[in-house]
Formats: sequence, structure tokens, C-alpha cells
Amino acid sequence: MALWIFVSVFAAFMQNLRFMLQKHLKATKLSTGGATFSRFLFSSPLVALAVWGYLSWSGAAFPALSGTFWAYALTGGIAQILATACVVALFAERNFAVGIVFKKTEVVLTALVGLVVLGEGVSSLGVVAIVVGFAGVMLLSDPPQGGARFLNKATGFGLSSGLLFAVSAVGYRGAAMQIDSVDVIVRAGVTLAMVTAYQTIIMAAWLAWRDTGEIGRVVASWRVSSLVGVTSMCGSFGWFIAFALQNAAYVKAVGQVELVFTFLASYFIFKERSTPKEIAGIALIVISILVLVAAL
Repeated sequence: MALWIFVSVFAAFMQNLRFMLQKHLKATKLSTGGATFSRFLFSSPLVALAVWGYLSWSGAAFPALSGTFWAYALTGGIAQILATACVVALFAERNFAVGIVFKKTEVVLTALVGLVVLGEGVSSLGVVAIVVGFAGVMLLSDPPQGGARFLNKATGFGLSSGLLFAVSAVGYRGAAMQIDSVDVIVRAGVTLAMVTAYQTIIMAAWLAWRDTGEIGRVVASWRVSSLVGVTSMCGSFGWFIAFALQNAAYVKAVGQVELVFTFLASYFIFKERSTPKEIAGIALIVISILVLVAAL
């Protein structure tokens, strides 16, 4: 089995842990911005240290970074900040499992964005998966107490996060492809280090301007926030290595295994229960995932 499949599964597992921790932070202590910032504040120095250590150990030179690299990296990084904020905000609207499934529209959207930006298409089975997945999203978009199907905050946050995560995935793959190195760790690690560094700066500046005191609350919650940083670093390394090796749409398709981890966490940890309609919608999305994997 290819390396990118293993690291995609690992990244999905670590990402699920991170979202669980961020849900806890959002529910108990921090604002949406603070819970989002926690992943960057503690992961950025860890990533920089890991990349420096690898370059020193391997003897590899720090690669040249072109303007095209920065265009992809900056676009991907800003999209990821906004996408993470949407997911954290979504947790206040729907339960943990349904929130993550809304986010998983990214697998379809990544295929579309990848085709437009990088010219990387998917097979005809991918079209089938898109139709099935859309049907699942239609069911999941119904609010629990009725009301407008698409005109509700949960749907808006969920679909926005999916689109933004798709843009970030394609941006990161595009950035990694611009680095002239045969070492996938160098390509993935340097891209990740550059992205997390400026994401930390951007988020710190935003919170200092718009949410006075939140940075201090993030630091004060270091016991949980630092775990967010560690799981973020581990998950991001997995995603970036996979993006450096394979079409971003396929990476995201395999990454849908996160749904298994998500529902286990939702049931056993958060004690949340999904409605029959939500379960049906989730089932359709899982089917679309299996079709996408079959298209590999």
C-alpha cells in the first residue's frame, strides 16, 4: 500500500483529536478565534524545530522558495484559518459528528478546485461520488427543529469550511510542488513551517486588534491548547506529506476515514446522538467516500 495512504489515515486520526480538543476549548474557555489560534500558537515552533532538526540530520539544504510557492502557500494558509474558524463555530450549532460531516464536503470541493487550479481531474466514478455525496449533504442540511434547509447557520458554516479546506489543500499541494527537492519530507516540512509561521502572526495580529485579552486566555489554557498544537503538528505533517505525493482530491478521499473516528468520539466521549435523518445523510456521504476510494 502506498505511503500517502498511510500518512493520510494518520493525519485524519490526529485531526479528529485536534477538533475534539478545540470543541472542548470552545465550549469551556475560548472564543472561536481563540480556539482557532491555539492550533497555530503551539504548533508553529514545534514544526520549525522539527524541520530544522531534519535538515541538520539529513544534511539537506534549505530550498529556494519562488513567488509562485508563496502565492500558493499564502492562499492555502489564509483559507485554512477561515475554514478552522468555521468548523469551531459550527460546533455551537450542531453536534460534533454532524459538524465534521458537513466539513467533509471538502472532498468533493477539493476535486473541483484541484481541477480548476492545478488541472488534476478525477475519474468518472468521481462524478458518481459527487452526486451521492450531495444527496447526503441535502439531508444533513436540515436543522434538527425544522426551518429553512439551506438558510441556516449550520449549513453555512459547514459548506464554507468545506470549500475553504478544499482551497487550502490545493494551495498546499501547489506550494509543495514548487519546491525543487526529491525529499518529500523537505518539500512537506518546509511548506508547513512557512505556512504555520505566518498563520501564527496573522492570527495574533487579528486577536490583538479584535479580541483583546484572548491571546492571554489561550496561553492560560496551555494544558489543552498545547495538546491542540501537538495534534495539529502531527496531523499537518501527515497531510502535507500526502499532498506532496498525491492528487489532493484523492488524499482527502482517503482522509474520510476520519468519520469513523468522529462517530466513535461523538458517541463514547461527547455522549451525542444523531437523528435518523442525519444518520441517513451520513450514510450517503460514506458511500460517496467509498466510491471515491474505488476510483483511485
